[in-house]
Amino acid sequence: MSTPMDWDKLRVFHAVAEAGSFTHAGESLNLSQSAVSRQISALEESLSVPLFHRHARGLILTEQGDLLYRTAREVFAKLAMTEAMLQESKDRPKGPLKVTTTVAFGSAWLTPRIREFVDLYPEIEVTVVVDDTELDLSMREADVAIRMTPPRQPDLVQRHLMTVRHHAYASADYLKKYGIPQRPEELDKHRIIIYGSDSRPPIRNVNWLLESGARPGFERQPIFAVNNLYAILKALQSGLGIASLPDFMEQETSGLVRVLPDMLGGEFEAFFVYPEELRTSKRISVFRDFLLRKVADAKNGLP
Repeated sequence: MSTPMDWDKLRVFHAVAEAGSFTHAGESLNLSQSAVSRQISALEESLSVPLFHRHARGLILTEQGDLLYRTAREVFAKLAMTEAMLQESKDRPKGPLKVTTTVAFGSAWLTPRIREFVDLYPEIEVTVVVDDTELDLSMREADVAIRMTPPRQPDLVQRHLMTVRHHAYASADYLKKYGIPQRPEELDKHRIIIYGSDSRPPIRNVNWLLESGARPGFERQPIFAVNNLYAILKALQSGLGIASLPDFMEQETSGLVRVLPDMLGGEFEAFFVYPEELRTSKRISVFRDFLLRKVADAKNGLP
């Protein structure tokens, strides 16, 4: 009869697999490198399988090690979630709240509003992770997400947050030098800045300016591509060309001129998303209600 896995050794294994070395895992666990190595060796001996290939440049998981790592990762993620839920007071929401969203939305819209939320709920420890790629909520890489596309995973709860629209902008210096386009077809003669295609864009049809009013058979070539909306904003401010920005960045566009103001670019929906198992979490419900209130305030012209 096999003996059950030792939790302490499993915790050490999980840390080593995450860090890729005994030394870095030891630092995070406050253990010596030799103590970490002994725990891993003892775990391998109890399981009768090797968990790591040891190389001069670091550690690589074996096939068996990868299987154990995936399971351990899921177990520790669930434990972290349970611990956070247990920390929540019956009357007052408290504990960590990790939020993920796109770089531009998190920086331009969400972060300026966080102070008010923290003042309302000082016992909730908010972390915002901005990333244009989606973090895995089911693996607890974050507790909640604000996403610019509906979630595809069936075990996620979604709540519509807002409709985001895009408009075209340029600097006054650029328009003085190159002229103000009066019709979308005139964009053929202008310098277009686009969101680069090296990574997954935060929304579909983000580069609508390449297509709007274009002549059949004529392909507009961008003057510059970069996969970050703040970099696009800086390029606009430098007078490089014309680009599209979402309306949640409106406060950032002071000093820029809206080009072809009646021309509406890509439109998309933003969703507040969280795992089904967190449906009863007070931290999440008060954060959701706060965001919905701030969206309503913005519609009514309030800050």
